This record gives sequence, structure tokens and C-alpha cells, in this order.
Amino acid sequence: MRGTLIFSGTSCPSLTKQICENLGMAPAEAELTQFSNGETSVRILTSVREKDVFVVQSGSPKINDTIMELLIMISACKGGSASKVTAVLPYFPYSRQSKKKSHRGAITARMLANLLGVAGVKHIVTVDLHASQMQGFFKCPVDNLHAEPLIARWIRHNVPDWKEAVVVSKNAGGTKRVTSLADALKLNFGMVTTDKRRGHNMTASMIMNHLDGIERQPVLDPISNQVRTTSTEPEKEATNAQSQDSRVVADGQGSPRPAANGTCARSASNPKPHHTRSQTTLSQSSVIDELDEEAEGDELEFNDQRAAEVIHGRLVQGHIVPDDFVSPAESVAGTEIPDEDPMVMSHASSFFAPQSHALGGSGDAEASSDEEEEILKPKVEHMITLVGDVKGRSVFIVDDMIDKPGSWIAAAETVRKRGKAEKVYCIATHGVFGGDCLEQMQACDCIDTIVVTNSYPIPEEKARKASKLVVLDLSFLLAEAIRRNHYGESMSPLFQHVLDS
Repeated sequence: MRGTLIFSGTSCPSLTKQICENLGMAPAEAELTQFSNGETSVRILTSVREKDVFVVQSGSPKINDTIMELLIMISACKGGSASKVTAVLPYFPYSRQSKKKSHRGAITARMLANLLGVAGVKHIVTVDLHASQMQGFFKCPVDNLHAEPLIARWIRHNVPDWKEAVVVSKNAGGTKRVTSLADALKLNFGMVTTDKRRGHNMTASMIMNHLDGIERQPVLDPISNQVRTTSTEPEKEATNAQSQDSRVVADGQGSPRPAANGTCARSASNPKPHHTRSQTTLSQSSVIDELDEEAEGDELEFNDQRAAEVIHGRLVQGHIVPDDFVSPAESVAGTEIPDEDPMVMSHASSFFAPQSHALGGSGDAEASSDEEEEILKPKVEHMITLVGDVKGRSVFIVDDMIDKPGSWIAAAETVRKRGKAEKVYCIATHGVFGGDCLEQMQACDCIDTIVVTNSYPIPEEKARKASKLVVLDLSFLLAEAIRRNHYGESMSPLFQHVLDS
């Protein structure tokens, strides 16, 4: 392409070389060095005057050096009288910090967008932003490309019986991405959610503490058909008899009905009950037994098939455990460790109102789903829920990036051990693989294949050791985006799924 120069940063030279080969050109020459104190130095070794310049730089393990290098290269090209400078960022750095998570938190992604604008960038090309609303941070146009057509094409060509597979989201925040891929492939989809299990109901115990010392007897709750306790102190019954005219009791069928006024009047006139406590308990037990028998009969006669598609499991330190596993919330002496401060729970349970978020909103600004330290705590047990039928099918667990292995391994074990799935594919656009993430996922028996793109540089030695890893090439997508950007053509065809044989 005439009048076009493509520069490569130090984060992804191989990807830039492949992009240039697809376009029939060579990368432009630039010298990128660092001084002894860590300062970045950039020298552009070719003329950029009145040229359309593209700088390809992705995120990398040395993320801050990568950002400074990108900003300096853009500024150098702008100072060299380039007609337009476009930043091509396959993985946009700091994209997970796109909202405030606390009162004194920073929206770092917006700050980086401002820095790029100050440096002189006129266009942004990126792939699968962590939050699509980040496009509003920029004052210049943004092309947020999607790797979904590339992933869908790989699935159609490499997964046997893919038409019977299920696409699963490993958290509630990724359902939109999962449903998009499921709609493109015309597949069913499911979801895995994780909730913290508490050892006991602290709120209920705090509220009922002031009733200690009062003798209670079991009665039938008309709403839930379960046993609850009420006070049998004669003075309390005599005082509160008049206020029970509108109380509701359960009939023989377990349906709620108001008690007769005559019965309440007799109770008020004669505080002492006619029946002994054992007789009362016996009659209530017979009612409960009758309801249980009817419930069992209903289960045999009426069966909701959707109930079988919701499967629960116990999650301890990021792994599925058997139902009879000893809960880590119990100490050696067998006493439960409280999950929350009682004073905090007492304040929160004043009117049974949920705790408001720290920012005063609906809780949307909570920590993002990729922060997985919570499920790895040794003394905290979680309940993981699988929604969807995956038995005997291949499962595609999809998200935008793989950074930490906790939630991926937990979701894979859930669909494999609890859902009885046949194969599990972990699919993401950006393979960040922080720490020993790739090694842990490689060692997990429940994961069969790990599919990512080359938007984020993966060390060759690490990729060579991971036999389950499949890396898809984004160079054709980015090369076509650069060509269309240079000639002013529409980007819409890049978002379409091409059905080839």
C-alpha cells in the first residue's frame, strides 16, 4: 500500500511481521532502546512525512514499558509530520480498570485513552475490549474488532459433533459474550455461578437472641410448610391472644386459611390450652407427616424437567469436592467460624435490607469477574451452580481473556464432574496467562483444549510445553482492518461470520 508505514513495538514483533506479509510490505525501521536508568528511547529511521502511519503494540508482561514505548513512538511520528497516526492494540492495556471500584479508585483505562490522544493518535484499532463502553473514553474513532468469527470458524472445522455442544459462561458477567457465540453457531448455552456459603444464618441468630430463655414449641409454617418455633409462655399467650384473630394456619392439604374467630375467642377467654404440650406436638407432627407423604406423591406425579438442568456443587479452594467433604468453615473442635462481624451483620439486618454498595449504586462497580482470590481462600466454602444440560456433550467455556486459572478450573470441574460433560474447551481472545496459569490449566484433567489468539504475546517455551494450547492467528483480521482503514472502506464485513466448507 502506497503512502503507508507500519511500525512494530517490542511487545509483538512476530505478529507485526505476519501483518506486513499479508499486506505485501515490510515493517518500517525504528530503533527502540532503553537508557541505563530504564528510560525509553525511540528513533524513527525512515521518513514519515505525509504518510499514513500504523503503530502495532499490544499488552505484554512489561506493560508499563510497553505503554511508554507506544506513546513515544506516536509522538515521534506526529513530530515527523505524519498525516495520520493509528494505534493498533490487539490487547488494550488496563482494559480491566474501566470503572471505579472504590471511592478513591482510578479509571485507569480512561487515563490511558487521554494519554494516547495527547500523544497525537487519530484512530484506534483493537480487539475485544474488556468493556465495550470504553470506546467512549476516546476522542478519536475506535474500531473494536471481534475474534468471534475466527473462533466460530475454528469450532466448525476442529470440534467433532459441535452442533450438539453447549456454550457456557463461567460467570454472570460474561453471558452477553456467550449468547453471541451461541447465536452465531445456533447452539444452546448455559451459565456457571459461584456464591459464598455461610456456615449459619447470622442475621436470624442476632434477631432471635433476645428471645432466649422463653420456652418454644414447633408449629407448622403455612407459607413454607416447615416447622418453626413459637413461645408457649402462658402470660405471653394470654396477652397476645387478641392479636391472633387474623392469623393463618394450614389445613389438611397444606394450603393456608384463616383461623375461625370462635377458636381465637375461646383462646382469649381461656388462656390455658385444653390440650397438653405433647398432644399439640403430636397433632402438628401428624400434619407434617401427611404433608410429606403428599409431597412425595406430587413428585412422582408431577415432574418439572427443567429442575434437572440446575446442578449445585461445593467449591473449596477452587476445586469441586464431594458432598460429604468436611467444610473448611468448621474448626477442629467442630465449631463454626463466623463469616462476618456480628456487629456488622446486626447493623445490616435492621430491616432485612441488603447492604448497599460502597459507591452508593447497584453494585455494578464491584470487582470484575477476573479477580479470583475469593474462591481460593482456604477457610471459605462456595456453592457453584451450573444452569444448563451438558450431559454427554462438548462444552465451550468462553470469556474475553484467560489470566488466572481459578474460575476456569472450577467451571471445567463443574461441567465435567457434576454436569457429566464429555469434553471441555476453554476459549478466550486474550491469553494473558499470568503466573503459572497455563501450567495449572494444562495439568487439569477436566480441561481438554485451551484456545486463545495471538493478541497477547505468549513465550514460545511456555507454549511449547502446553500440549492443550491452540493459538489462533489474528494477523489476517488486523491486516484487513489496516487496509480498509487506509482506503476508507467499511469495517462491517469484519464482524460477519463467513460459512465456508
